Amino acid sequence: MLVFKNFKLILILCLTLGLAPFFPEPHIWGKIKWIAGGAKGMQFADWFDVLLHGFPFILLLFALIKKIISK
Repeated sequence: MLVFKNFKLILILCLTLGLAPFFPEPHIWGKIKWIAGGAKGMQFADWFDVLLHGFPFILLLFALIKKIISK
């Protein structure tokens, strides 16, 4: 797929959608800490938020794996 070859686009997605909002801490980081703490009180919207903010990083992981395997 073309999207797996375009690392610049994937990195831009990670730095924008993946980390937004940036202050006081990246949103995905706060969600990961919440999940690591037991995910108590997380609603469906919070899990969906983790999926949306985490997708660029999952895409980056798949692109790196595909690049490593293809060599």
